[in-house]
This record gives sequence, C-alpha cells and structure tokens, in this order.
Amino acid sequence: MSEVSTGSTTGGPRQRPDVGSYDDIAAAAVRTTGLTDFGGTAHEEGLRILVDDLASPEAGLTPVGNYFHRSQVKSALVGRLMTEARFAEFPQHAEVPIERPIFVVGLPRTGTTALHRLLCADPAHQGLELWLTEFPQPRPPRDTWESDPIFTAMQSAFQQHHVSNPEFMGIHYMDATSPEECWRLLRQTGKSISYESLANVPRYSAWLAQQDWTDAYDRHRQNLQLVGLHDQDKRWVLKNPSHLVALDSLMKVYPDALIVCTRRDPVTSIASACSLSAEATAEMSTTFVGETIGRTQLDMLQRSWAAFTEARPKYDAAQFVDVDYREFVADPVGTVGGIYSAFDIPWSEEARAEVARIDAESRSGQARPSHRYDLADYGLTEEQVRAAFA
Repeated sequence: MSEVSTGSTTGGPRQRPDVGSYDDIAAAAVRTTGLTDFGGTAHEEGLRILVDDLASPEAGLTPVGNYFHRSQVKSALVGRLMTEARFAEFPQHAEVPIERPIFVVGLPRTGTTALHRLLCADPAHQGLELWLTEFPQPRPPRDTWESDPIFTAMQSAFQQHHVSNPEFMGIHYMDATSPEECWRLLRQTGKSISYESLANVPRYSAWLAQQDWTDAYDRHRQNLQLVGLHDQDKRWVLKNPSHLVALDSLMKVYPDALIVCTRRDPVTSIASACSLSAEATAEMSTTFVGETIGRTQLDMLQRSWAAFTEARPKYDAAQFVDVDYREFVADPVGTVGGIYSAFDIPWSEEARAEVARIDAESRSGQARPSHRYDLADYGLTEEQVRAAFA
C-alpha cells in the first residue's frame, strides 16, 4: 500500500496515462481491500467532482501526477472501506468518551507541526500516528507495529521518500510513527483542503467552500473512538489547517474542544505554504506551478482564516489560546507549559521532561527543519498578502 502514501517506489515515480473515473478508482479500492461496504454514498459527491477536476486541462496533470492524485483518492476510499469494517468488528468503539480534546490550528507553516508533536509527547496524551490516519484501527501495542504489514509497507515507503525527496523532507519531516494531521480522516467524507493544496481544482474548491462539514467531523470523532479504543484514559491532541474552515462544525461535534491557534507573519507563512505545495507536487502538473500555486493558495488560506475569525467569537474565550510563532521558537517547552496552565491541564514533571526531550530531538538529524522560500516565486507580493489578511 505504499503507493497511497508517496506515489513512488525504489524504481522511480510511477506513472499513468490518466486519472481514470471515480467509479474506476472505487472499484480499484474494492479490489485492493476485498471489502464492498462504503457505509453509504455521502462521500461520493465531492470525490466525483474532484476526480473530474483532476482529469481536466486546468489540473494539467502529468503521468506522474495522474498516478499520485489517483492514489490519493483511492487511499481515501480504502480508508473508508477499512474503517467501516473496523467499526463493525469493534462496535464498542461507539461508547468511547472523548473529553476536552486539543486542536492545534493556524495557517500552514506557523509552527503547528512542531507544537502538535510537543503536545503529543506527554504520556497522558495521544495523537494520530500517520499510519493510523491512513488506515484507522484500534491502536496496537507499539512493540507489535513492525510486524504489521500495513505499517511496514508505509514505513518503507517513507524511508524511500526521504532519499528521493530530501527537499520535501527538510520542509516537513514525516514517517509512519509520527503524529500527523487528521485530514485523512476528514477526506473519508470527500472533504479536505489537502486536495486544493496539491492541485488546481477550481470546481472542487467552489463545491467545498459551500459545504457543511458536520458529517465529516462526526466521522472524524468515530475514527478517534476506534483508534483510541485501548487508550481511553488519554487526551486527544489533533492538528490540521482545515479546522480553520470548519470551526462551527468542529465545535458542534466537540463542544468542549480546546483550541490552540498559532500566529505568524502571514507574508512568511504564505510563502512557506506555497513552497511546500510546490515541493510536494514537483513534476506532477504543468499548470499547478508558480503563479497558479500563489493565487490558489493565497485565496484558500485567506478564506480559511476569515472563516475562523468570524466563527471564533461565538464560543467561550476560555477554550482558546493564541501562540505567537516567535515566542514559541524562543521557548518551546515554556510555551507548552503556558498552554497547560491556560487550559488547567496538569503539567507533570514527566510531561515536561518528555516535551523537552522531543524538542531536543527535533533540532537535529532528519527531523531538523530546513526550508528556503520567496513570495516572488509564486507571483505574490508582500502588499497582496498583507491586504488579504488585513
């Protein structure tokens, strides 16, 4: 199943002459899993629009892009099939409580990944490990993961990806064990801004902007109940930029959620987000490059931030904490301690020590960030960005 994670193998990027139709991809997901129950058809509308967009001239996909984007849609469908089977296998998941989960939100490249991983370091917390965001199941004991064929296939794929794409891994280091974003759970309903971050899909973007995300968060919660079945005493810590878009739906499903919002100069964060999109999709499209990346990402992220700032005043201010990127970089462990204090979460010596250890690890080796970017590469100016976020 490595194709759904990276779209590449040791023999180089895989290719296809086209993306195929939605029905073709769904049939492929059924063949891969041997499962047929998608749990209804609510996910189909968005994914059908997306696939049609990916096959259009606007998307401009190359053979490498055809393979990669098809695999992303297939992965969402495989994940949906497998979780439906797991829901039936473990019906007791529906009774698992989720209390005061922490959601880290913010524009991309504002420190959300680093902060999320530090918050997940506390032994009393749990995050979504990347392999379990792709294929949710009750989290097995850690010492059994290397014997799980899904885990080993994904880990092998990421190790190869590190070699083949060092620039991308310097921007956003990933492996199958890392706590990751939860957009893979949301995309099981066909709703995810991740697709907009990887391709020029204007019709899908227009459709998504008009959607109520409540069903996506209902399924998101059900997946958390499934994955955390054996860890019910641990607080969930999640993060995903798309939570900015759907705060009302998130709070409807998780009314006691604790929201940590990271803030950074938008000029820097937008330039960095464009660079990430460009590196992640290199050689995949003839149109999703340069100024198109700049235009689409600025529009999407401005709309996301506007939606969040409009919705936020409806909720209890005590459920929100803002984190300045510069202060976080200057004192990561102190920043995490401040979040605990604001939300009245016990800041144990064990938690502080683990947060400090993970912080130290993140500053060296493969996980150490390394990233260069320039707004001009994407046809944007500082004035445009500041006006968009005024």
